[in-house]
Amino acid sequence: MAGHTENSITVDAPFDLVWDMTNDLENWPNLFSEYASVEVLSREGDTTTFRLTMHPDDNGKVWSWVSERTPDRGRRTVRARRVETGPFAHMNILWEYEQLPSGVRMSWTQDFAMKPDAPVDDVWMTDNINRNSRTQLALIRDRIEQAAGERRSHASATSR
Repeated sequence: MAGHTENSITVDAPFDLVWDMTNDLENWPNLFSEYASVEVLSREGDTTTFRLTMHPDDNGKVWSWVSERTPDRGRRTVRARRVETGPFAHMNILWEYEQLPSGVRMSWTQDFAMKPDAPVDDVWMTDNINRNSRTQLALIRDRIEQAAGERRSHASATSR
């Protein structure tokens, strides 16, 4: 069996701002609540290889792994995968951005499988990813909408 999740949210902000903020890897610790740090290891063409380190979990364990991520602005997609898979046999993520009248719909699709010796199974991880994705997407939406509001306020103040 393998795990599959699909989660999305609509962000009331311009596409360029949503794209730029969600693809600014070095700023992810300020965008996501779960990441303590991001270290860019290499950039080749449009692909970035980087190390993500999470805040300690409830047991004090710090999880860290290497991923690679390739954005395609023309297609409004980002493909990512874990290079250091840890407890996963594989983990692939597709980010999709769709312009709607109400804003930008950002969707995450994650396909993965846990290793046989992982401490949790695919069903547990699917539930965990769904729960966490909803939390992170809402947080990201709120932070981007706040930035959009600040930009609108600044633009209207400077145009007076």
